[in-house]
Amino acid sequence: MAYFDAASAAPLHPVARQALLASLDEGWADPGRLYREGRRARILVDAAREAAAEAVGCRPDELSFTSSGTRAVQAGVGGVLAGRRRIGRHLIVSSVEHSSVLHSAEALEADGGTVTRVPVARSGAVAAGAYAEALRSDTALACLQSANHEVGTEQPVAAVAEECRAAGVPLLVDAAQSLGWGRVDGDWSALTASAHKWGGPSGVGLLVVRKGVRYAARETEEFGNLPAIVAAAASLRAVRAEAGREAVRLRELTERIRVRVPELVPDVEVVGDPRRRLPGIVTFSCLYVDGEALLHELDREGFSVSSGSSCTSDTLTPSHVLRAMGVLSEGNVRVSLPAGVAEEDVERFLAVLPGVVAGVREKLGAPAPATVVAEDVLVVDALGKRCPIPVIELAKVIGNVPVGGRVRVLSDDEAARLDIPAWCEMRGQEYLGEEPADKGTAYLVRRTS
Repeated sequence: MAYFDAASAAPLHPVARQALLASLDEGWADPGRLYREGRRARILVDAAREAAAEAVGCRPDELSFTSSGTRAVQAGVGGVLAGRRRIGRHLIVSSVEHSSVLHSAEALEADGGTVTRVPVARSGAVAAGAYAEALRSDTALACLQSANHEVGTEQPVAAVAEECRAAGVPLLVDAAQSLGWGRVDGDWSALTASAHKWGGPSGVGLLVVRKGVRYAARETEEFGNLPAIVAAAASLRAVRAEAGREAVRLRELTERIRVRVPELVPDVEVVGDPRRRLPGIVTFSCLYVDGEALLHELDREGFSVSSGSSCTSDTLTPSHVLRAMGVLSEGNVRVSLPAGVAEEDVERFLAVLPGVVAGVREKLGAPAPATVVAEDVLVVDALGKRCPIPVIELAKVIGNVPVGGRVRVLSDDEAARLDIPAWCEMRGQEYLGEEPADKGTAYLVRRTS
């Protein structure tokens, strides 16, 4: 089985396993106690803090350990907002932040605060100027991920940090995806990360708050799982030592996927910034493919990948990241290669993928859609059908109208709101927008070629 979902959780690094087992014997006591066993445990946690701080590029007394990356985000955002409450209750986030950041923003709004969500380009990157424009006199905090967890796009953290610093606003960086590859550039004020993203054990997060940042400290669970903390710090140092060499290798492999997938599979969009990106992540979307079916078929072939398609989620809504980027969501595949992945597995994936996509498309070959000509508009009734069926039916009939003619697609699937405009972008057709309908929503497309 080829595990290609390291962005969700990286396999446990051998150093993490060794440190975990060793610290189970030495670090079982309460490090807050003064007797011998407690002092021994305290030495371990202090050494772990120093190692992690060196990797982050901060002072040891600025770093604390939490029970998870999500907990680190909650404590970081909540602590800074509480510490700067007299300044105001305005928060800035990007529209593609991790759900833990967005949920913290929603909690602030529910409590009477205000949130500005900065949009991203089609590549998934924000513009530093957009953060500068969002800054206000009552802005308490700005948040920005170092790199996106779904498409791998790196964000201009240093430039955004400079804008925030000039305005006297702290910037919290979610570095969960990138910290294993290197330090985060820029004059940021707070940082969070999660150990299982770099090959450490699950259940350990990092929270860094720079000296001078107003922060209402909240209780952390630093001493809750000392062996895991020790293993997290040891593995971070180990993966950093290997990062330079491994990054070069993974960039070559992901670039191979980025180039060859569109050559091997028709009607594919590779998403995310082609240059400013993490080494191991590549994401693409296939037209006319059901994401859940595609993942199941790849699993049958021995590949573990993930997807941002709505049909693979509990809510049946597209990934908020893909929606913010304005790219196709259905048939979406994220390949995130772990360190040490075999080149042969990547080649086998490229060999298997075309047949898998073709098979799923064949199964989804919907019967000819019901169409009605109303004046100069061809109406496609896709009500009650989940994406990608509305897009498939649009593609089938677009050639039936003359250039300049319009197709009106009726759909009640939320994913169609994203996928139909994305299809138009990919196929060179003009998306005219949506309009109300008796049932569902009508999406209007003009044929341009």
